[in-house]
Amino acid sequence: MPSADLTDLTPVPAPEVKRRGRGRTIGVLVVLALAVLALLSQGLLHSLNYFETIDQAMAARAKLGTTTIRLEGVVKPHSIDRTSSGASFWMTGGHGQEVFVNAHGSPPQLFQADIPVVVEGHFTSATSNDFYGTQILVKHTASYIAAHPKRVKAPNGSTR
Repeated sequence: MPSADLTDLTPVPAPEVKRRGRGRTIGVLVVLALAVLALLSQGLLHSLNYFETIDQAMAARAKLGTTTIRLEGVVKPHSIDRTSSGASFWMTGGHGQEVFVNAHGSPPQLFQADIPVVVEGHFTSATSNDFYGTQILVKHTASYIAAHPKRVKAPNGSTR
Protein backbone atom coordinates (compact mmCIF):
# COMPACT_ATOMS: atom_id res chain seq x y z
CA MET A 1 0.00 0.00 0.00
CA PRO A 2 1.42 3.33 -0.90
CA SER A 3 2.01 5.71 2.02
CA ALA A 4 -0.18 8.79 2.09
CA ASP A 5 1.56 12.08 2.51
CA LEU A 6 -0.44 13.91 5.18
CA THR A 7 1.85 16.88 5.41
CA ASP A 8 0.87 19.23 2.61
CA LEU A 9 3.08 22.27 2.80
CA THR A 10 1.35 24.26 0.11
CA PRO A 11 0.77 27.89 1.27
CA VAL A 12 -2.82 28.76 2.05
CA PRO A 13 -3.99 32.36 1.63
CA ALA A 14 -4.83 34.13 4.92
CA PRO A 15 -8.50 34.81 5.62
CA GLU A 16 -9.70 38.31 4.83
CA VAL A 17 -9.62 40.63 7.83
CA LYS A 18 -12.38 43.20 7.93
CA ARG A 19 -10.62 46.54 8.02
CA ARG A 20 -12.19 49.33 9.94
CA GLY A 21 -11.67 52.49 8.04
CA ARG A 22 -9.54 55.37 9.10
CA GLY A 23 -12.70 57.43 9.14
CA ARG A 24 -13.98 55.69 12.25
CA THR A 25 -10.73 56.28 14.14
CA ILE A 26 -10.61 59.92 13.08
CA GLY A 27 -14.27 60.33 14.06
CA VAL A 28 -13.62 58.96 17.56
CA LEU A 29 -10.60 61.26 18.00
CA VAL A 30 -12.60 64.30 16.86
CA VAL A 31 -15.41 63.49 19.31
CA LEU A 32 -12.89 63.10 22.16
CA ALA A 33 -11.18 66.37 21.27
CA LEU A 34 -14.52 68.20 21.19
CA ALA A 35 -15.49 66.72 24.56
CA VAL A 36 -12.22 67.87 26.13
CA LEU A 37 -12.61 71.37 24.65
CA ALA A 38 -16.20 71.60 25.90
CA LEU A 39 -15.16 70.61 29.43
CA LEU A 40 -12.27 73.08 29.45
CA SER A 41 -14.36 75.96 28.15
CA GLN A 42 -17.12 75.33 30.69
CA GLY A 43 -14.58 75.16 33.50
CA LEU A 44 -13.01 78.44 32.42
CA LEU A 45 -16.34 80.20 31.99
CA HIS A 46 -17.56 79.16 35.42
CA SER A 47 -14.32 80.11 37.14
CA LEU A 48 -14.52 83.74 36.03
CA ASN A 49 -16.07 86.07 38.55
CA TYR A 50 -17.95 88.80 36.78
CA PHE A 51 -19.87 91.59 38.45
CA GLU A 52 -22.84 93.67 37.42
CA THR A 53 -22.73 97.42 37.85
CA ILE A 54 -25.71 98.97 39.62
CA ASP A 55 -26.91 100.43 36.32
CA GLN A 56 -26.70 97.03 34.58
CA ALA A 57 -28.42 95.27 37.46
CA MET A 58 -31.26 97.79 37.62
CA ALA A 59 -31.80 97.50 33.86
CA ALA A 60 -32.01 93.70 34.18
CA ARG A 61 -34.01 93.51 37.45
CA ALA A 62 -36.72 91.23 36.06
CA LYS A 63 -34.18 88.81 34.60
CA LEU A 64 -31.94 88.75 37.69
CA GLY A 65 -34.73 88.22 40.20
CA THR A 66 -33.16 86.94 43.43
CA THR A 67 -30.25 85.05 41.89
CA THR A 68 -26.84 85.50 43.52
CA ILE A 69 -24.68 88.07 41.73
CA ARG A 70 -21.78 90.39 42.42
CA LEU A 71 -22.92 94.01 42.43
CA GLU A 72 -20.45 96.87 41.88
CA GLY A 73 -20.96 100.45 42.94
CA VAL A 74 -19.59 103.27 45.09
CA VAL A 75 -20.43 103.50 48.80
CA LYS A 76 -22.53 106.61 49.32
CA PRO A 77 -21.00 109.06 51.81
CA HIS A 78 -22.60 109.24 55.28
CA SER A 79 -24.72 106.14 54.65
CA ILE A 80 -22.71 103.42 56.44
CA ASP A 81 -24.39 101.95 59.51
CA ARG A 82 -22.30 99.29 61.22
CA THR A 83 -24.52 96.62 62.73
CA SER A 84 -23.88 93.66 65.00
CA SER A 85 -24.16 91.35 62.00
CA GLY A 86 -22.19 93.46 59.48
CA ALA A 87 -23.04 96.78 57.84
CA SER A 88 -25.80 98.45 55.90
CA PHE A 89 -25.19 101.26 53.42
CA TRP A 90 -26.24 102.78 50.13
CA MET A 91 -24.35 102.14 46.89
CA THR A 92 -24.63 104.45 43.89
CA GLY A 93 -24.19 103.69 40.22
CA GLY A 94 -22.74 105.75 37.42
CA HIS A 95 -26.11 107.22 36.43
CA GLY A 96 -27.37 108.11 39.90
CA GLN A 97 -29.23 104.87 40.63
CA GLU A 98 -28.99 103.68 44.22
CA VAL A 99 -29.27 100.33 45.97
CA PHE A 100 -29.60 99.76 49.71
CA VAL A 101 -27.23 97.01 50.86
CA ASN A 102 -27.65 95.01 54.05
CA ALA A 103 -24.41 93.03 54.29
CA HIS A 104 -23.81 90.29 56.83
CA GLY A 105 -20.32 89.39 57.97
CA SER A 106 -17.38 91.61 58.80
CA PRO A 107 -16.65 94.26 56.19
CA PRO A 108 -13.03 94.39 55.01
CA GLN A 109 -10.59 96.67 56.79
CA LEU A 110 -10.47 99.15 53.88
CA PHE A 111 -14.27 99.47 53.68
CA GLN A 112 -15.34 103.12 53.90
CA ALA A 113 -17.52 105.71 52.21
CA ASP A 114 -16.78 107.01 48.70
CA ILE A 115 -14.86 103.94 47.48
CA PRO A 116 -15.86 101.37 44.85
CA VAL A 117 -16.90 98.01 46.27
CA VAL A 118 -18.27 94.73 44.95
CA VAL A 119 -20.90 93.04 47.11
CA GLU A 120 -21.81 89.40 46.59
CA GLY A 121 -25.43 88.58 47.35
CA HIS A 122 -28.93 88.93 45.90
CA PHE A 123 -31.84 91.33 45.66
CA THR A 124 -34.52 90.63 48.27
CA SER A 125 -37.23 90.44 45.58
CA ALA A 126 -37.56 90.75 41.81
CA THR A 127 -38.66 94.41 42.10
CA SER A 128 -36.83 95.61 45.22
CA ASN A 129 -33.84 97.95 45.41
CA ASP A 130 -32.74 96.20 48.62
CA PHE A 131 -29.71 93.94 48.26
CA TYR A 132 -28.76 91.26 50.80
CA GLY A 133 -24.97 90.88 50.80
CA THR A 134 -22.90 87.99 52.07
CA GLN A 135 -19.46 89.38 51.22
CA ILE A 136 -18.01 92.84 50.60
CA LEU A 137 -14.93 93.19 48.41
CA VAL A 138 -13.06 96.50 48.31
CA LYS A 139 -12.15 97.38 44.76
CA HIS A 140 -8.94 99.34 44.19
CA THR A 141 -5.96 99.42 41.88
CA ALA A 142 -2.54 97.92 42.59
CA SER A 143 -1.17 101.45 43.09
CA TYR A 144 -3.35 101.83 46.22
CA ILE A 145 -0.92 99.86 48.41
CA ALA A 146 2.02 101.94 47.18
CA ALA A 147 0.15 105.18 47.91
CA HIS A 148 -1.14 104.04 51.35
CA PRO A 149 1.36 101.50 52.73
CA LYS A 150 0.22 101.78 56.37
CA ARG A 151 -3.48 101.15 55.63
CA VAL A 152 -3.18 97.60 54.31
CA LYS A 153 -2.53 95.06 57.05
CA ALA A 154 -1.77 91.39 56.72
CA PRO A 155 -3.80 88.86 58.75
CA ASN A 156 -0.92 88.70 61.28
CA GLY A 157 -1.18 92.47 61.87
CA SER A 158 1.94 93.57 59.98
CA THR A 159 1.63 96.36 57.43
CA ARG A 160 2.50 95.80 53.78
